[in-house]
Amino acid sequence: MLLVGLFISAGLAQSSRKLAPKDLPPSAFKLISIKTTGTKRYTSDEVIAASGLQIGETVSEDDFKKAARVLGETGAFGDIQYSFEYSADGTKLDLQVQDADRFVPVHFDNLVWFSDQELLDQLHAAVPLFQGQLPVGGDLADEVSNALQGLMIGRNLPGRVDYLRAAQEDGPVEAFVFAVTGPRIHIRNVAFAGAGASELPLLESAAKKLQGTEYVLSILRIHEDKNFLPIYLERGYLKAKLGDAQPKVVQNTPEETTVDVTFPVDPGRQYKLSEIEIGEHKLFSSEALRALIHAQPGGSVNAVQLDSDIEAMKKLYGTRGYMAASIQADPEMDDANSTVKYVLRVREGDVYSMGDLEIRGLDSHTTARLQDGWTLRGGDPYDSSYPKRFLDHEEKEMGLMADWNVSVRESLNRDDKTVDVTLRFDPKAR
Repeated sequence: MLLVGLFISAGLAQSSRKLAPKDLPPSAFKLISIKTTGTKRYTSDEVIAASGLQIGETVSEDDFKKAARVLGETGAFGDIQYSFEYSADGTKLDLQVQDADRFVPVHFDNLVWFSDQELLDQLHAAVPLFQGQLPVGGDLADEVSNALQGLMIGRNLPGRVDYLRAAQEDGPVEAFVFAVTGPRIHIRNVAFAGAGASELPLLESAAKKLQGTEYVLSILRIHEDKNFLPIYLERGYLKAKLGDAQPKVVQNTPEETTVDVTFPVDPGRQYKLSEIEIGEHKLFSSEALRALIHAQPGGSVNAVQLDSDIEAMKKLYGTRGYMAASIQADPEMDDANSTVKYVLRVREGDVYSMGDLEIRGLDSHTTARLQDGWTLRGGDPYDSSYPKRFLDHEEKEMGLMADWNVSVRESLNRDDKTVDVTLRFDPKAR
């Protein structure tokens, strides 16, 4: 019996001595077993299928090197080690793999001809290491893209499958988004499964703008968060959930696909307000802060209004220079009585002072006129309400707003606790 081992790091084989076993019968080179260890994400069958090796085939050390390289190139594994032994009965292989550190979700943006479960099942069959997530590195995403293209071809569907790595600006990869380009996919009707009689007309009214638009799941999720979910949050359904849009193809041609879309709704229980407690704070009185809160104990909770009230409280702090003040609303829910108590945790932070003023878009004479009129000087405690009062005053004096759109940008310098202000003037379209 002859035992051989090799170590692979991230799919790149290190050099090893070429071995030439002698005096072994041909049966010794028949692969009779593969043992996998180390992975917590995949089954042994999935790793073996991804390696390309098959029990019963004639193998050599080069085949094991190739299999290790293939596994490494997927990005699903970090370190890969293997060892094998020859005997008269055949070759036994031991694969030791370590799962990659980071996997992210996969989203299918417009593959409306397949259900999510159908995609997961068929892709897993074609790409054994795909389980609904992908490693941020490696070529496993390319394998999934190719498999999706194969599914399209199998259904005689036009279009090209592409993907992108979704991330915030300069941030890490957060998801892989797969989409088909080619045929136009548009929405005919929108429905809401599970919505109550009181909320359904409001949901249907908010969904009218979607009729006739292109079906893109990532955009529909934005509509869920901005247009549909607030309808429930305004009425005290604090745990309401809307599932992903479920498309149903109602017409399909090579040039165009029409779908009806259903959003599954789970409203959950409706909560009434029991109390709002304001945590420790010093600058303003509790009465001054409570005056900005619309909610009253005993009434239904309007979580959207409460968010607006908290923003108003932050602006109040900004008028005294506390530009980094934060207020977090922590709900304490009593499901037995369908009530909720909010604890507002206030962190006042440091006082910021006025930094630099920059005025863009105007001629030098008008710019100088405005700079002279700006009375909030460098080093003064900053007042976040001042820019609006200043612009209102200048509008009365100079009538600027008739010709210009004005935007105010406040840039916080957290090191020296100053606020730089930029007033940008853009000419109005004629």
